[in-house]
Amino acid sequence: MHDGDARSNAIESWALPVSEVRFVDARKAEALERLDIRTVEDLVRHYPFRHLDLSTTAPVSAVKPGTEATVTGVVHDIKVKHPRPRLSITEIALVDDTAAIIGVWFNQPYMGQRFQIGERLAFAGRVEFEYGLKQMRSPFVERLGEDNSPESLGRILPVHRVTDGLSTNWMRRLVDEALTIGGKVPDPLPALLRSERGLMSLRHALRSIHFPQSAEEADAARRRLAYEELLVLQLGLRMRRHREVGERPGFSHTIQGPATSRFESILPFALTDDQSRAAQEVTLDMRSTVPMNRMLLGDVGTGKTAVATAALAAAADSGTQAAMMAPTEVLATQYASKVGPLLDDMQISWRLLTGSTPATERRAILAGLMDGTVSVAFGTHALIQEDVQFKHLTLAIVDEQHRFGVSQRLALRSKGETPDLLVMTATPIPRSLALTLYGDLEISYLRTRPGGRGPDHVSTSLVPRAGRTDAYDRVRAAISNGRQAYVVCALVDESDAAQAKAANSEATRLQTEVFPDLRVGLLTGQMRPAEKLTVMQEFRDGAVDVLVATTVIEVGVDVPNATLMIVEDAERFGLAQLHQLRGRVGRGEHPGEVLLFADPRTAEGRKRMQAIVSTNDGFALAEEDLKQRGEGDLFGARQSGLPALRLASVVTDGELIEMSRHDAESIVSQDPELRSDLNALLAWEVSHVFGAGWEWVSAG
Repeated sequence: MHDGDARSNAIESWALPVSEVRFVDARKAEALERLDIRTVEDLVRHYPFRHLDLSTTAPVSAVKPGTEATVTGVVHDIKVKHPRPRLSITEIALVDDTAAIIGVWFNQPYMGQRFQIGERLAFAGRVEFEYGLKQMRSPFVERLGEDNSPESLGRILPVHRVTDGLSTNWMRRLVDEALTIGGKVPDPLPALLRSERGLMSLRHALRSIHFPQSAEEADAARRRLAYEELLVLQLGLRMRRHREVGERPGFSHTIQGPATSRFESILPFALTDDQSRAAQEVTLDMRSTVPMNRMLLGDVGTGKTAVATAALAAAADSGTQAAMMAPTEVLATQYASKVGPLLDDMQISWRLLTGSTPATERRAILAGLMDGTVSVAFGTHALIQEDVQFKHLTLAIVDEQHRFGVSQRLALRSKGETPDLLVMTATPIPRSLALTLYGDLEISYLRTRPGGRGPDHVSTSLVPRAGRTDAYDRVRAAISNGRQAYVVCALVDESDAAQAKAANSEATRLQTEVFPDLRVGLLTGQMRPAEKLTVMQEFRDGAVDVLVATTVIEVGVDVPNATLMIVEDAERFGLAQLHQLRGRVGRGEHPGEVLLFADPRTAEGRKRMQAIVSTNDGFALAEEDLKQRGEGDLFGARQSGLPALRLASVVTDGELIEMSRHDAESIVSQDPELRSDLNALLAWEVSHVFGAGWEWVSAG
């Protein structure tokens, strides 16, 4: 048999139904399907979520509270207590020659039925000390047998996720059988790359992640498999980037023209070092004939708009056109009102196109875009409608890009030949996460705020419910000084189940009971676009003193005169959202103040409130938010078409992420479609992992 045939057969073995695995009968196949395990590969890739290290057990007397440990002993007593209705506590006392330890399970009375007094068990978990005894809450339990043997003591056992009808022991046996069938799949990583990165082979890693001989071997296997996951992800993103623009050259912009030269002199403030650096990175990309793919990642209030304006000026100096797309009419209109006057000063023509643009005006705008008399178009999704055509679009800017899908980004870019792309977000994203989600983009960072507004320009306080009167007094004081205030609610309408303040009823209450002499406005996402624009304009013009709103104001809303914000039910918001909301005040010369009404009842909630009060650094908060929440469904929520990660972690694998990004860039620069024999298996792996999403990318 030829090597190619052997490779093909090995790869095909992964696609075999799980019923081909020895010992998998119809009942077990049904149980495995509940775990989304349908093929041999699914079973091989069903990695353990922890390992039970029975090679290093400790006497009960030696384990210390606050540490993870594995102990063995004999079941001395089993109790199931019912201290109150709908609460049961199962306690299993395990004793060895030195002491006793109690395993505790809440509302799991069946645990007391699984084991018998006199049976030998191993407990693995975190040791605590309560009521004068060492305890483990919900420890992992392994039945040892009378001779301390089976396949247990002295070994490191994998602990896989299981379901009804499938025990951990059976799962180990089935995985072992699956490795026999599918463990010889060829390694997609070239040998030279494995050697340079100090990685074990795929065959070795698959065996070692499940059945390691040591903790070090398990760590090395995880590192190898996590790196491969990240490399395949980065390769897919880099190949998508290549396919967006193909081999076609980009447009080389003029970056020293009259508009660009005038740009900095007409700004009302000096650019920060971050802004200058980002503007230089953007314009150098624009001068190149390689199409720009760059993300401008800025903390709240760090001035992304100024950098975007520098890019718009370069497009105008080049005699071409630019489009800037925002996710909402409020934000698109704000950009037009904020950047438009700067473009006027630079003698650059511009128009605003949204779903609310009147038909007559829309026709005039479309004509101007088609004949080139309109240089810059601000707008919403209206910009990507089929009848919108540009004479020569060379720059596409997408703001708050995570609110758009990849297809919408491509739709805007398709309005030109190979226009440069700048995507922006004011949501601080940890570097490791940004590199993972947006591996097809170069990244520029903005961390410092312009105009001398340092991190202490906005203060944040946690206010007890009893402090509401004082908070309202602060609102009155701010307004008497000519300022304005926000009151943010988590809900639009009343919800008995939610037991949280709602914007509609809160606006009515504040206007009638608290601030009858002030002008209270209301802004929610459920209002019609024209209503929202009217309310925001009234607030900007000072015709509204207190604006009651939902998170519709979270992104981009810029009213420099607003200096105070009250956030109702603050514990209901995530850290990133609270930080975005906080960024709506203190945007002018006057300091801002945020008052958080919160009653966090969980340790996590209290930790979140403490974090938002203690720092104004959005990137630090983003790191903390990621640590608290974990990855979750980050890929499904933030970016369509990306495969989930099984082992790699954006929280802890920063080094691997940087490494895989560098390696993917190197590989794709030399072999954009992975057509060489050296990369053939990597190409198969990318196509296999991206699945339907990869087919869509190919079509793009």
